[in-house]
Amino acid sequence: MFEVIVIIAIVLALAVVAVLIMAATKPDSFSVQRAAVINAPAEQVFPLIADFHEWRKWSPWEDRDPALKRTYDGAERGKGAVYAWEGNRNVGSGRMEILEANAPSLVKIKLDFLKPFEAHNIAEFTILPQGNATNLSWVMRGPAPFMSKVMQVFMSFDKMIGKDFETGLARIKSVSEQ
Repeated sequence: MFEVIVIIAIVLALAVVAVLIMAATKPDSFSVQRAAVINAPAEQVFPLIADFHEWRKWSPWEDRDPALKRTYDGAERGKGAVYAWEGNRNVGSGRMEILEANAPSLVKIKLDFLKPFEAHNIAEFTILPQGNATNLSWVMRGPAPFMSKVMQVFMSFDKMIGKDFETGLARIKSVSEQ
């Protein structure tokens, strides 16, 4: 019996070491990006992103907690606008601040997650006119601390976050094209 326990302990130790080695090979930063073509002018798309009050119309996280607490601070919209949220375990809590808002082509946001885990990232929306349509790109970049790298051994941030970006872009498309 003792030999079986020792063998199990060795196998578990080797599995932990293998996970730690795989995590150490992950990059020190991450980037998730999605894009969509919207059949509306950039001037119609830009305000939906540069005004946090408009995010309730399209954000993929807004409907995950009916009791979500939102606060707005700073500028009404554009550079200096701040949005903070506190919600259930599906949305956590955090804060966003618009760092740049160059109408109608760019919105850059500092994104600070507080719960369920702390993370500090940058989100950028690039809004480019394309004839009578708009090419909208949404990217989030940030550092990948070691714990994040361990998580990436078991899950794909690109697939997990990318799904939400795809939903958000589809909703922006729907709202903009109405």
